[in-house]
Amino acid sequence: MKSIFCDVLVVGGGGGGLRAAIAAKEENPQLKVILATKGQLGKSGVTALACSDRMAFHATLKHTQPQKEDSWKYHAADIYEIGGRVSDGNLAEVLAKNAEDAFDYLDKLGVPFVKKNGIPDQFITDGSDYPRACYTGPKTAVHIEEALVNEIRKHDIEIIENCMAGKIIVNDSQVTGAILIDTKSETPLDQAVTICKTGKIILAAGGAGKAYLYNVFPRGATGDAYALAYDAGAELVNMEFIQIGIASVKTKLNCSGSAMRAVPRIINSNNEEFLDEYFPAGTSLEEIYNCVFQKGASWPVTYEHKTHIIDIAVYKEMLRGNKVYLDYSENPKGFIFDNLSGAWKQRYQQEMTINLGEKSRQETPLNRLREINSATISWLKERGIDLEAGEKIEIAACIQHFQGGVKIDEKAQTKITGLYAVGECAGGQHGANRPGGNALLDSQVFGKIAGMDAASSCSLISKQHVNEKEVKDFFEQLKIMEQNNNTNQNKLGDIGADSIRKKLQKIMHGAASIVRTDEGLKKALAEIYLLKNTPIAVDDNGYAFALETKHLICAAEMILKAAILRDESRGPHLRFNSYEDPEPIARKDPDWQKYIVISRGDGEMILETRVPQKLSLRDSR
Repeated sequence: MKSIFCDVLVVGGGGGGLRAAIAAKEENPQLKVILATKGQLGKSGVTALACSDRMAFHATLKHTQPQKEDSWKYHAADIYEIGGRVSDGNLAEVLAKNAEDAFDYLDKLGVPFVKKNGIPDQFITDGSDYPRACYTGPKTAVHIEEALVNEIRKHDIEIIENCMAGKIIVNDSQVTGAILIDTKSETPLDQAVTICKTGKIILAAGGAGKAYLYNVFPRGATGDAYALAYDAGAELVNMEFIQIGIASVKTKLNCSGSAMRAVPRIINSNNEEFLDEYFPAGTSLEEIYNCVFQKGASWPVTYEHKTHIIDIAVYKEMLRGNKVYLDYSENPKGFIFDNLSGAWKQRYQQEMTINLGEKSRQETPLNRLREINSATISWLKERGIDLEAGEKIEIAACIQHFQGGVKIDEKAQTKITGLYAVGECAGGQHGANRPGGNALLDSQVFGKIAGMDAASSCSLISKQHVNEKEVKDFFEQLKIMEQNNNTNQNKLGDIGADSIRKKLQKIMHGAASIVRTDEGLKKALAEIYLLKNTPIAVDDNGYAFALETKHLICAAEMILKAAILRDESRGPHLRFNSYEDPEPIARKDPDWQKYIVISRGDGEMILETRVPQKLSLRDSR
């Protein structure tokens, strides 16, 4: 095994990892900084590939309402209160207070934020009282990634592509290194492993979207940071809170926003409109279509909004064996545009970029989509869905973002000295829900903080501090996976990494997605334990894929155990007494204004509840 050294190792090439690496180098240009990314830099990971109808970067700027010197306090209050008071208030303050600085940095790098008369344009996103969402359009995240990639190439920062972290090496609760794995499937074991000796590791490896059958994540989103941090002795928090929303199965486009505000038909494989079956008896069609419009102006699934009825309906139709579609070729039965509420009609008018006239507006959802977001029609057509030819969008309840992760403090530090976490893999800064646009903000604020702190507190780690036994044990685990392949050729389908991963995804979709019951979660956990105790064999996907699958099993266990313990509904965590119940059980305040902290005990996963650090500011909204 080859060995390398650096002062700061950043794991992940998305927005958070890039910002952290740049900040570390700017803080101390003399340090050796390495960034390891699973794929090609700028062409892999969530930030580089994410797209929606109008992607937001949430920030309180000088002109942002209510235009006070301390307007950022309103933002902090939103983060904390919208999160259901199950996040750390001090981290909400850090996010809000540093938002303007984060925006200005990206603006100076050339991210093409939309501006009117030289002032950044902002709109209201789900969960906010004031318009704070800056944007470039559908590709805000992509533009941020491109700007940061251009910037990192100006610095003497080593980039290692096609590389993932397989283990964090710790000695006396201090990071001393990491084991890196080549992600190319054809790389032989004796060439795939590299030991990186370092005293500072910044995890920016994203979420665990691939633990689920339906998700909008790119390949490689396998919860590596969760498993690595857990194994190293760090804590994790809020793992039961996962943003789940309606999205295109084929293109992974989040079908919220204008896709819903056009009020399409929502139908199943039998061309049946089914929403009225899931709404309470006596609900009028007018109320249902106002709720559909509101679905495009609220969070993905959340207990706090009645729009969760639509998510439940889509999910249950899928579990019945039906496919579900958005149809823009004709109106839903009984739809009349003028029957939308005054507030929704006003919002529609504000968003119109083309005025086709009242008659056209009433005729079809496609015409309405043309009026408020014609770019979506073109975007989908480029990717094989021609709405103008009458094609429908197949949708599913898809995993979109992990609200929790590796527990951090105000400096993005974890419980382990020298170990940091930023972006989606970090936890504590967000609660059950999250204001739209705060994910991109989060990566930039804590990315900068982590990079600066890691660089300013660097100390050399000598060769003898690396725990050689941990390295040897890890290498032996990979060899065992290889041997499982060689000795089980006849039944590789049962223990191959790809087979095990598919079983896990099916289990998690059925038990830990939109509808969660005590019985279903416990049955799923028992099935996950069986997978955990099944020897994983390296298949044609290679060593990294097998290791990722092991990480997914660890993440799934965390999600299920936390979801079982939280016997209430809050945010996207919908608990039902039984699968047949139409509505989830109630939120339990103040009893469950706590978060669940996960840590590694003596051979088992330990869960405990804690009261988060409260917001020090007064909610002045």
